[in-house]
Amino acid sequence: MTDLSVLYDARFRQAGLERRNAVWRVLCRSFFSKLIAKDAAVLDIACGYGEFINNIEAREKHAVDLNPDAAGRLAPDVRFHRTPATDLSPVKTGAVDVVFSSNFLEHLRSKDECDQVLREALRVLKPGGTIILLGPNIRYAYKEYWDFYDHYLPLSDRSLGEGLMMAGFTLEKVIPRFLPFTMNSGAPTADFLIEGYLALPIAWKVLGKQFLLVARKPEAAA
Repeated sequence: MTDLSVLYDARFRQAGLERRNAVWRVLCRSFFSKLIAKDAAVLDIACGYGEFINNIEAREKHAVDLNPDAAGRLAPDVRFHRTPATDLSPVKTGAVDVVFSSNFLEHLRSKDECDQVLREALRVLKPGGTIILLGPNIRYAYKEYWDFYDHYLPLSDRSLGEGLMMAGFTLEKVIPRFLPFTMNSGAPTADFLIEGYLALPIAWKVLGKQFLLVARKPEAAA
């Protein structure tokens, strides 16, 4: 197994693959489907085992990851590209309506790498396309943030918002506190509990330690 295969296997099995998939099924159905049209072409950067891209409804689905095991976890309608997020060359310029990434940017080694990812996301998006980014917010998870061996780049909703604007995006939505930090906590994950949480933004301000940012590629961008 590659290093990524070992890490993914250990971490995702600890959280429970079926449990993770069930949570993402609700997240996609009750929240992200409101941000992503069913006729959209969607790219999931650092797709993991496909928890998001397998569950979101979309006309066309692309997934990027360096872990070779990821391909075997994806639904038949997902096109897998084994490539680094800093080089999305398998995806054509202006080919997708939505770029999505969850809990990935903190694994990058530097702001330069993050800039490369954001520039590549801008390139593959159609003019007017949307980028959706979810990840641990260092402002609220400054202790547990470093409990993961492969966390390198500390980001907050504010710093990433600036990075998106510097890359050429226009910010549309910034939620500093959205989801809890991790699924490894053992907290109940029944569908009705997740749906209730999503319906109560006041709960996000108490339990949320992950940011959610939504930004758009300008219509006039190349």
